[in-house]
Amino acid sequence: MAPKSGKMSREEELLLEGFNKNVSTKSSALFYGNAFIVSAIPVWLYWRVHSIDIASYAVIFAIGTLVSTWLLAFAYKNTKHMLKHKVALKREAAVTKEMTKKLADDKKISKKEKDERILWKKNEVAEYEATTFSIFYNNSLFLALVIFASFYILSGTSPHMNYGLSIGLSSGLIALLSTGTHSMK
Repeated sequence: MAPKSGKMSREEELLLEGFNKNVSTKSSALFYGNAFIVSAIPVWLYWRVHSIDIASYAVIFAIGTLVSTWLLAFAYKNTKHMLKHKVALKREAAVTKEMTKKLADDKKISKKEKDERILWKKNEVAEYEATTFSIFYNNSLFLALVIFASFYILSGTSPHMNYGLSIGLSSGLIALLSTGTHSMK
């Protein structure tokens, strides 16, 4: 039933915010910062292990790192969105119990206010856990794919082609996998 005044309650706003696919500026900065660092790690691999001169291939390294950064950040956002609701459901009982204990002594707060605070805390916990797991999961998979592609699949190709393909295919596959509806348990 829609409210008569046309305005949503704070609880309804929090609920809708939980299903929103957009991320905050803070999360976006965290995603792009992490994605850049992880995308730059293979440059060291190609510089030290594959003996590619950084100065000669700086443009290829820069383009590969930037494209990979964008694709990884995209994957972080998608994975976080998929996980957030699942994490909220799994942590619901624990967060409710903790917040109920914490707010039990405060007699000044109404039941509605307590429920809003509990909902806000659930959302905060789910947001944090989904963000950290998304970063961990995608970074692990990306680095494993880069190493596997670099040393096994593309070992016979020239070093600059090896770099471009291993970074492009790995980050592209991570981004593609993040768009699926499969469940991560």
